[in-house]
Amino acid sequence: MEQQGKERKKIHPQKFMMWLAMASISMAFAGLTSGYMVREAQGNWRYYNMPQVFNYSTIVIFISSITMIVGVKAFKARQIPKYRMMISLTLFLGLLFGALQFIGFYQLYHQLQQVRMNGQVLNEAATVRLNGNPSESFLFIIAGLHLAHLLGGIIALLFVFFRAFRTKVKTYNATGLEIAATYWHFMDVLWIYLFVFFLVNQ
Repeated sequence: MEQQGKERKKIHPQKFMMWLAMASISMAFAGLTSGYMVREAQGNWRYYNMPQVFNYSTIVIFISSITMIVGVKAFKARQIPKYRMMISLTLFLGLLFGALQFIGFYQLYHQLQQVRMNGQVLNEAATVRLNGNPSESFLFIIAGLHLAHLLGGIIALLFVFFRAFRTKVKTYNATGLEIAATYWHFMDVLWIYLFVFFLVNQ
């Protein structure tokens, strides 16, 4: 019995790999945002206004985390209709979040392009300086990395969604679902961190 208890306490290898991956991603974003602040303090920095759509996307991903939690609980309770409904809703919210993020970063890019255009009209020499401004580089490196990881999260949601609607559930092993849920919650926390960071540094 004691040996069985020890076996149950061991973390699943795939879950362990997920935690390692999330730790690596966290370190990468911590390094990028730290570099952002260090470079900002050196001057020659262009500031921006956060698009309103980011506020909506933050609400959407927060709600999607809640639906994912409810979905995992429903699966473990073998409430398959409820589980399928919650996973479908989570996927919809995840796709909506992705669309809002794309719109938000597109608006931000367009905003910075307008700054360039204004600089060109006022002073052609200033255009060279604006084009080389490091704030834009930092911003879009962070955004590109974030969107790449978001794509991974949406793919995981799609995988869970299609598995949920298989003709018959033969096993109630929740490991794969828990891994996908953990990663999606991580995306929620990561975006909130970035959202607050961008708000403070705009």
